[in-house]
Amino acid sequence: MPAQPGRLRHRADFLRVAAGRRKVAVPGLVLQAAPRPAGLPATEPPIRVGFTASRKVGGAVVRNRARRRLRAAVREVLARAGQDETDYVLIARAGTVERPYAALVEDLRTALAQVAWQRRGARP
Repeated sequence: MPAQPGRLRHRADFLRVAAGRRKVAVPGLVLQAAPRPAGLPATEPPIRVGFTASRKVGGAVVRNRARRRLRAAVREVLARAGQDETDYVLIARAGTVERPYAALVEDLRTALAQVAWQRRGARP
């Protein structure tokens, strides 16, 4: 079984991923991706992920629920479909909480495929 992804926790990492300009918006989430920086310790997992939800999503309870749902989708999808040596940031959207979980997981799969195409310089 593939290793679970690590976590992005520092603001500088989130800003670096956003500056990478690989971004896909789907109904349930926005996915940003960037190559990992060189020089990370070998103990770091090959894939790292961060989560964010702004106040546009809702109050604190709603934002926390959105992040929990995104974390669950990542556990299910990213370890198998994510690219090694890549950092991802998932941004919750207003519909993340109401979206059916199966649709949210499919949104993540679709976004990962589109980001992979962006990395290769082609469109799906």
